[in-house]
Amino acid sequence: MKHVDIKEAAEALFNEQRNPFGAFSLGSETHHAVTIPDAVRRCRWISVDINASAFGLFFVSPSPERARLVPCLDSDYPGIAVATKFISGANGEEIVRHTRISTEPRWWTDDGVAAMAEMFGNLAWTEQMAPLAPGTSGIAFPVHADRGQCGLVVFMGSEISLPQDALYEIHARCFSLFAAVARIRPSDAGRMRAISKRELECLKLTANGNTSEEIARLLKLSVHTANQYLTQSTQKLNAVNRNQAVAKALRLGLIE
Repeated sequence: MKHVDIKEAAEALFNEQRNPFGAFSLGSETHHAVTIPDAVRRCRWISVDINASAFGLFFVSPSPERARLVPCLDSDYPGIAVATKFISGANGEEIVRHTRISTEPRWWTDDGVAAMAEMFGNLAWTEQMAPLAPGTSGIAFPVHADRGQCGLVVFMGSEISLPQDALYEIHARCFSLFAAVARIRPSDAGRMRAISKRELECLKLTANGNTSEEIARLLKLSVHTANQYLTQSTQKLNAVNRNQAVAKALRLGLIE
């Protein structure tokens, strides 16, 4: 199948009118409310369908200068998996640049399992990339949502099974999942304590990959004060750590 035909097939799936548990529809207004635990379950269902052993959903950081993936949830939720920390580090820069301009999936193999390289290599409308996490194999699906938000849904494992005819459906389900997560706003905002301008500045700089020391220097604060602002915003957003606070702030549109 030619690449143009594959793209049209994927877009046809994206444009079908289905509920959030099916394909994502750009024009559909019939999306149900979803929570992060709901999203984790949905991501786990996709993992089961393709026999993946781990997954992660990431938002792309708002800064055009510092390419970074911000983890929202993964298969260790409410914790954060070691692989997620690698992906949200420097290893994610290349895929972030790709995600901002394309929805073409990317795959990698670094676990020595020849079957994985063969299976992924036979998938049309995909390209190989450098490993996102050492010693793993996986596939990354770029996804986009309203308000210009974009991100990545990643699946990893040494026994992934993804036939060509299932690729577009899985990608469409990832679009739907990301759109639902990006839409988690009203109920959270209603319970949320007001976040100050300084707290939001610290969150945005964190989203852009800055450390507490760099934030302190940029905002002319002490490191202690910068950390205090981050702790306060994390508590106000009912997040377990600053990474989850950043992901939540991105979802709520508090930082862009």
